[in-house]
Amino acid sequence: MSTTSFTLSATCGKARTGVIDTPRGQIRTPAFMPVGTAATVKAMLPEQVRATGADILLGNTYHLMLRPGAERVAKLGGLHRFMNWDRPILTDSGGFQVMSLASLRKLTEEGVSFASHVDGSRHMLSPERSMEIQKLLGSDIVMAFDECPALPADRARLEQSMQLSMRWAQRSRDAFGDRPGHMLFGIQQGGLEEDLRGQSAEALRAIGFDGYAVGGLAVGEGQEAMFGCLDFAPDQLPVDKPRYLMGVGKPDDIVGAVKRGIDMMDCVLPTRSGRTGQAWTRHGVVNIKNARHAEDPRPLDEACTCPCCTGYSRAYLHHVYRSHEMIAGMLLTWHNLHYFQQIMQGMRDAIAAGSFDAWEAAFHAGRAEGDIERL
Repeated sequence: MSTTSFTLSATCGKARTGVIDTPRGQIRTPAFMPVGTAATVKAMLPEQVRATGADILLGNTYHLMLRPGAERVAKLGGLHRFMNWDRPILTDSGGFQVMSLASLRKLTEEGVSFASHVDGSRHMLSPERSMEIQKLLGSDIVMAFDECPALPADRARLEQSMQLSMRWAQRSRDAFGDRPGHMLFGIQQGGLEEDLRGQSAEALRAIGFDGYAVGGLAVGEGQEAMFGCLDFAPDQLPVDKPRYLMGVGKPDDIVGAVKRGIDMMDCVLPTRSGRTGQAWTRHGVVNIKNARHAEDPRPLDEACTCPCCTGYSRAYLHHVYRSHEMIAGMLLTWHNLHYFQQIMQGMRDAIAAGSFDAWEAAFHAGRAEGDIERL
């Protein structure tokens, strides 16, 4: 029987490193998951994504249910075969996109009915339907269906939403059933309120999940408020299960989250930045569209070993970006994903060595030394 497990191998303060074992391979934590919204990490081939050091990708239930359709993906052999990625995949529940992208929403105890942002067609997403879609996709890590209210929100709204999400969590658990080799994660809600987060964590513990996400953050509250919540929210979740912070983030956000006990993260930032001419480096952000790069023979980062930095100059990247050539987004995205994975490897090594604080100090010092306007 195929099984999954999570093993913590070292801690340094609240920072943790370990391994999630799945039938499709190991996920080293802390882990950053590149986002493959529509069954592709934009501008990248699967083998290129793997070469950056990624152990797992994220797929999106909402987008895939609209096109090409979960039933079609299942008929074609499942999401792994469909997108030619043979390692683990986590799919989100679709709840966030329903709230942020869809129109004509109607929220009830049953679920959310909405109009597609693609063609206006009507759909219904409930805990049961979300579990069905994610099973059809064949994802290795499935997320419970929840409601994610935008911040700021008043306490009454947050409490009402959290309680609804916990009822939906139980329904998600019931609908998921017994699926050896697959994991189901519950999602903690409660805004920035410590007691509501605690109630949510208690409810999720009682239901029982294979992992736990800190949901409802990175939705406009700002880094200071997010870190304030992360100072207590991960501690409310089980120590022996993975902790996933959804939708984060910038390098500073990622490091701060790991420092506070988070094991997994995802964000569209490195790929979106690559397509819009931004490269993340050890010293800050390089805006390759700027004219100062037109005759610059340097790579984006002299210390980076990615194919973009070892083979191409800033002048070339500036030229192809300004010329609207596809290779610009491809190379910048490759660099960004490589850089994000190097951050994760650096943190894993530092936690294992008991030197996370020193690594973090060096990370911030390097960024402070960079003059972004001259990069």
